[in-house]
Amino acid sequence: MAEKVLLITTTSGFVPQFEMNNVKYLQLLGYEIHYASNYYTPVYGKDNSRLDGTGIIQHQIDFVRSPFRLSNIKVLVELTKLMKEEQFALIHCHTPMGGVLGRLAAWLSKSSVVMYTAHGFHFYQGAPFINQLLYKTMEWMLAHMTDVLVTINQEDYQSALKFKLKKGGAIFYVPGIGVDCKRFSINENKRYEIRSQHQLKSDDFVLITCGELIKRKNHETILKALTYIKDYQVKLILCGSGVLEQEIRQKIRDYGLEEQIIMIGYCYNIPEYLKAADCFVFPSYQEGLPVALMEAMASGLPVICSRIRGNVDLIVPEEGGFLVEPRDIEGIANFILKLKENYELRKQMGLFNAEWIQKFDVEVVNRKMRDIYQFAIAKVKK
Repeated sequence: MAEKVLLITTTSGFVPQFEMNNVKYLQLLGYEIHYASNYYTPVYGKDNSRLDGTGIIQHQIDFVRSPFRLSNIKVLVELTKLMKEEQFALIHCHTPMGGVLGRLAAWLSKSSVVMYTAHGFHFYQGAPFINQLLYKTMEWMLAHMTDVLVTINQEDYQSALKFKLKKGGAIFYVPGIGVDCKRFSINENKRYEIRSQHQLKSDDFVLITCGELIKRKNHETILKALTYIKDYQVKLILCGSGVLEQEIRQKIRDYGLEEQIIMIGYCYNIPEYLKAADCFVFPSYQEGLPVALMEAMASGLPVICSRIRGNVDLIVPEEGGFLVEPRDIEGIANFILKLKENYELRKQMGLFNAEWIQKFDVEVVNRKMRDIYQFAIAKVKK
């Protein structure tokens, strides 16, 4: 009988969106892959159909995102029971609550080797004091239950080095989950197809932003910036779905931006939409190492983004784009106009980004993750 690996995420959709290369590698090694998640709250799509035919065995766990819900006790009990019954050789946790409850359950069930990939610690430079107090303390405690801790940006890696893991454990840095740069080298004709589909004019300056419609992504700052430059033929393609969709639609109406913004929901053909744009705008409050930003760079777009953890790992200021404070509405508006009025600058920055992002290509990440899994597997076999 094949040994089993358990992947844990709070919401379903995370594994098919970000982890399938790792799944395929583990399956190639002969492991049976199980996936514990809340399948009633899919993200990165409207359902769980992308898991069909993957060979992944699914386990419904009623995760919630908030650490302050009493229902987390039930989740912990369910996970502990699952781990005791299945006897997983390796447990790999993702997402904040998946990382907390997954590692606690692994400790309670006396499970074997436990990994956690931190896609962005909740304590970071500029975070509220309560984040530093609560989440950093929690992570310090959970590190003692962790064999392998993977970080995806330099700030988190330096923070993680201060933690003490289980005996023989190790901390690793990988450059995110990787981006398939080849996927974004698509035919230039796609630019005209998408622009024509949405009735964009040849002299429209088209911005694009991609991400879940949640507060952390800070869409409102983009909307406010557009109110400064209504008369400059600037349009925005807004890709993404989420809990704030109706609120964002209302703000678009309130700001009188209906003619400037195209909302397309969750985007399944993102390379084509990126190719149709002239600039990527991304004023998030908090990121780990954002895939959306990496994809924009791979598409050869100049970038205007917030000066925060993760973003600063990717964007070289004045070379690939401009870094601003998340709430700097006027600064974003001014940089939009600067790029709109200077085609050569846009082209130069886009070419720089397309070359720079090769360091974060999925093949680079895959090689590093295979080495990390080999380290974890060696611990399993001890």
